Amino acid sequence: MTDADPAEVESTRRPRRRPARADLLALGAYVLLGVFVCLNYWGDVNGRVSSHLPTDHSWFEWLFAHGEYSVRHLENPLFTARQNAPDGVNMMANTSLLGVTLPLAPLTMLLGPQVMYALYLGAALAATAGTGYWMLSRHLVRSRAAAFVGGAFLGFAPGIIHHANGQPNFVSNFLLPLIVVRVLTLGEPGRWLRNGLVLGALVAYQIFINEEMLLLTALACLVIVLAYVVQRPRASRAAAGTFLAGLGVAGGLALVLTAYPIWFQFNGPQSYRGLQGGVFHNWGEDLVAFVTFARDTWAGDPAVEKTIGLTEQNTWFGWPLVLLSVVALVLLVRRSLATRIVAVLIVVFSVAAIGPWVRFNGVETDIRGPWSYVSDDLPLVEMMMPTRLTLVVAAAVGVLLALTWDAAYRQGRPVVDRPRVPAQRGGEPAPATPAGPAASTAPRRRRWLRPVGYAAVALAVLPLFPRPLPAQQIDPPPHFITAGGWRPYVPAGRTLVPVPIPSNVHGLPTLRWSALTGQEFPIPGGYFIGPNELGEGVFGAPNRPTSTLIYSTMDTGTVPALTDENRRQAVEDLRFWRASVVVLGAHPREAVLRDLVTALLGPPQRVDDVWVWDVRTLVG
Repeated sequence: MTDADPAEVESTRRPRRRPARADLLALGAYVLLGVFVCLNYWGDVNGRVSSHLPTDHSWFEWLFAHGEYSVRHLENPLFTARQNAPDGVNMMANTSLLGVTLPLAPLTMLLGPQVMYALYLGAALAATAGTGYWMLSRHLVRSRAAAFVGGAFLGFAPGIIHHANGQPNFVSNFLLPLIVVRVLTLGEPGRWLRNGLVLGALVAYQIFINEEMLLLTALACLVIVLAYVVQRPRASRAAAGTFLAGLGVAGGLALVLTAYPIWFQFNGPQSYRGLQGGVFHNWGEDLVAFVTFARDTWAGDPAVEKTIGLTEQNTWFGWPLVLLSVVALVLLVRRSLATRIVAVLIVVFSVAAIGPWVRFNGVETDIRGPWSYVSDDLPLVEMMMPTRLTLVVAAAVGVLLALTWDAAYRQGRPVVDRPRVPAQRGGEPAPATPAGPAASTAPRRRRWLRPVGYAAVALAVLPLFPRPLPAQQIDPPPHFITAGGWRPYVPAGRTLVPVPIPSNVHGLPTLRWSALTGQEFPIPGGYFIGPNELGEGVFGAPNRPTSTLIYSTMDTGTVPALTDENRRQAVEDLRFWRASVVVLGAHPREAVLRDLVTALLGPPQRVDDVWVWDVRTLVG
């Protein structure tokens, strides 16, 4: 689908050429910014995790180890029995990042999951900014500086940096600008097959990176196409057949490539239907959040989280950027089709993100939001978090920044009245006619708008420059684990039970035991989403009596009075987990946990730097 108005943007069908110096400088700047954001991890990459989401950080380290394990052992990567033993985990039904961890498995083998996590996180941020820059510079704006600013915001927006704290799947958006470009070029005459095949391959690959971001992108593309059709009905009718043909090819190819993984996600072992209680349905965006500076920006204040930080900081643009966006929309909306479409995106997705009830400065009002009229039992809707719809708003604001800078760039420059470049046979554009007498210079009195526009954009985005992600020190795994001292205790088909048993709340260090040893031993529990007895998705494994007893003892700091029934249940749970050894390493609650497990299983042995209960004779 192309814009029929030649006065709005330069032809997007440009001859292929090598990257210009400006392109290389832009990419280099993005890489440096990615390194800067991850700077605190590199101080001790093996011993630091995210201060905000340490469990998520450890989960994604585990995912890199899963990719390595699957490749090394040639196992089905869609499922794993190395966590939540003996039931396992459906990796397609979780944020498994298979599109990244599998191709990078050789590097994970070489560098380890901790290094790969930090390396990939910065690279994903930079790559997203880079593809955003390519989209803008090749298809929307003339100024490379405008594309650089817009690309930087697409890759490093406050909401994206917020998710970089332990959730690299939400910063792995480098395919999304390419998908948007392919959708909007499906209407090109004579290219429906090629464009459809490319789009289908991109969509299929994105499914193995982040399905939620793909869904948001699909919704955004739907709004863009509808907005274009309303504003360009004649051009839309002319391109409709080609567009639909290309869309059909894309959908067919994506379905062929992902049919089995998608079936496995919803019908394979440990699959589930929705989340218990629709836990995310009420997570709407606070209206004050839009004008608030995000925590991890130079202008941000962590204390603000205590008032309006109920959910995620997906907008948190700060008032200067909101003010600039309003002014830019007012000034450009009549002159630019792209700006009008951006305006529609901002309004539609900002309103949709409010959630079931309007929240203002941390207070839930009695005013109904749009999600109050949407059933939380609808497929996909039950899994959606309304606040994340504002990630589309962030992308639209990034495009708006590029359009605003480009509009300032054009002030005072020669304006050439050039017709749209007709395509030659083979799809390449014909050589453009050199600017001749048709070129005219804008009045000098308007040239002052250029520095004013540049300054306005700079003042709006500089306060949002990201800080290095906060990191915290974490104890390394016991030497008993890393040196392989566990091997004589864990024969094939049996599990190592770490204390505390990993979950989405407890057991962060013990989850890393599995990740940092290449998942050589299976463990019970873990950090994942799996089914409960009703088939609904829940976080972590359903608690068994012994795991519940361990967690309550950790929380209270005292060993409760135990009965023979507690001891019988402990043996029964160990049999269920197929345990051969129980291991307790250094832990803030080490003393009380040792007393608890001793009261349940008998006295332990001190082996290397851990307490060991060899339970093979106990469980049979």
